[in-house]
Amino acid sequence: MTAYLPLMGTPSRSTVRYAASTLLAALALTGCSPSAPRQTASTESPAPSPSSPAQICTSLVSYWAKETLMGTKWSGLDWEQKGLSNEQYAIHEDAVAAGRAEERTSGRDKALELIDRFVAQRCAEQNGATWSSENWRPPK
Repeated sequence: MTAYLPLMGTPSRSTVRYAASTLLAALALTGCSPSAPRQTASTESPAPSPSSPAQICTSLVSYWAKETLMGTKWSGLDWEQKGLSNEQYAIHEDAVAAGRAEERTSGRDKALELIDRFVAQRCAEQNGATWSSENWRPPK
């Protein structure tokens, strides 16, 4: 009868069991150690209140208008890929045009500031400019 011999370099079953039990014991002790973070009463500030449609519009349109003015890698996406409604895209185009004119006379920094002000005003006037795409059709 031939006895089972482990392959060269393969640990025996008892070695594997010992290593596994040592690892489990170490994990159990670490989880119970006093250095583990304690759960305390929450002292965090409350979650921020939801943004208004005008704030969301301002953030989104201003971001993309500035990206377009700077000619960044993603500035060539179309309005749908940027997540803009038709109204927001119209604000975007007007803001980019105003920004380009400002850039020619006063420089890029002033143009970027103008875009922020321009977009904030238009988004507020149009309550977020969130009308759906004119291409959208209800399901039949």
